[in-house]
Amino acid sequence: MSAPLRVLTWMPPDMTEHVSAVEGVELIQIPPRGPLDDDLEGDVLLVGARSVPVMEQALRSGVRWIHIYGTGVDGFPIELLEDGQLLTCSRGASGVPIAEWVLATILAFEKQLQETLVREPWDRRRAPGLGTLEGKTLGLVGLGGIGVALAERALPFGMRVLALRRHPRPSEVPGVEVASDLSELLAEADHLVLAAPATAATHHLIGRDALAQVKPGVHLVNVARGTLVDDDALREALDDGRVALASLDTTEPEPLPEGHWMYTHPGVRLTPHISWSMPLARDLIVDVFVRNLRHYMAGEPLEGLVDVEEGY
Repeated sequence: MSAPLRVLTWMPPDMTEHVSAVEGVELIQIPPRGPLDDDLEGDVLLVGARSVPVMEQALRSGVRWIHIYGTGVDGFPIELLEDGQLLTCSRGASGVPIAEWVLATILAFEKQLQETLVREPWDRRRAPGLGTLEGKTLGLVGLGGIGVALAERALPFGMRVLALRRHPRPSEVPGVEVASDLSELLAEADHLVLAAPATAATHHLIGRDALAQVKPGVHLVNVARGTLVDDDALREALDDGRVALASLDTTEPEPLPEGHWMYTHPGVRLTPHISWSMPLARDLIVDVFVRNLRHYMAGEPLEGLVDVEEGY
């Protein structure tokens, strides 16, 4: 009988019960702040999205594969990886709830759901002036799991979907056009949705230069990372009307400090990084790891493999 696959983790038991149920796996809980036993050995390391004090020691315990419980890897210390260590994440696991959240913000913007609420008798002669999704252009920065899920839901509303991806290749989703560059996307988008990873290449991707090229009155939606947007440039664009509304589920930092201008600006709708939420959302995230465990034990390719050179 072969030895069990030793999975080291400091994730709480309620997040790992599916893992311990996998045949042939031994789940070993370790303290995130240490100390760790000098003779600790593991094969796999399951970690959260942020580094902890024992990260480096855990990485030196013999593990060959590290999986991040989450979709973003920008908080993981990639520089600590050794040659031959594989890094994966639960990429795509939250695509559906995030896509639904984005579509909800787009509908709320076009249908003026917040602006048209009434608490007293109203003038029936007033033209409502609501917008529509039909014929509007959804500009997607990123066509990964979130972008694909959103495109699949936006197309039936009659939206044109134009996407920008890291590597120029046709879309896997029929009906989605691929932009040649960011400038083309900015000029066309009625709703500009950021769903790209936080890397050196995407830092302040939406800054003064980009916001000078947007379609006037654009609706900006960020479900990626706050670092993709230059906040000072965004404030200027909101104040002069180039950006009609910014629906932000992520900021830099998180949470924003008390008194930050985004809390009270009329052109900002801010939520506390919850777009991923839905019933059993955490199960969907850990299920990617469970599938990968079975792939790993069978010698099969892993899902969500991270390109450590590109940082995603």
